[in-house]
Amino acid sequence: MKSQSTRIGLAAALVIALGACSSVPLDEEKGAAPIDNRGLVASSPAPTPMPAPAPAEPAARSAVTPVEAGSSTSTGLPAALSNPASPVFRKIVYFDFDSFEIREEFRGLIQAHANFLQSNKQLKVSIQGHTDERGTREYNLALGQKRAEALRKALVTLGVPDAQLEAVSLGEEKPMNQGTDETAFAQNRRAELVYQQ
Repeated sequence: MKSQSTRIGLAAALVIALGACSSVPLDEEKGAAPIDNRGLVASSPAPTPMPAPAPAEPAARSAVTPVEAGSSTSTGLPAALSNPASPVFRKIVYFDFDSFEIREEFRGLIQAHANFLQSNKQLKVSIQGHTDERGTREYNLALGQKRAEALRKALVTLGVPDAQLEAVSLGEEKPMNQGTDETAFAQNRRAELVYQQ
């Protein structure tokens, strides 16, 4: 009995110790106030980064239509990924400044990708977290990682096996828009789903 209590205590201590090691501290030199980003979904308005074709759906509809893989493209990936009419055509989730909270407007997109990945277990996805150019390189790499991890956790919560997902940060290194105004910054604050065989 005492041995079992000792094992449980050691296991709890190990979980706490590993949990403490799992986060990357952000550079606080910028003087930015810490943001509580523990929630999965935020409700802030979209910065309208890029127009994207989206089929109109009734507001009362709550289920996402499953996506069939269909035939493959020359890359060997399912054709649905390159079909503009497909719900998995869009592969980018945008974030607010200095945040890694997933906004409400991307819930349907994430659900569509979760359904697609569950139906196509042979596929792998690299989730690439990006930032705008503001902040130090180290800070942006850490924030990009947190954005990628937030999207990975959302997909896992929706039933995607963790083995299909990899979260990486590219920080500010690969901007979508080279501009230096708020529109460009909004387009660069993103996480991209990059499908692989």
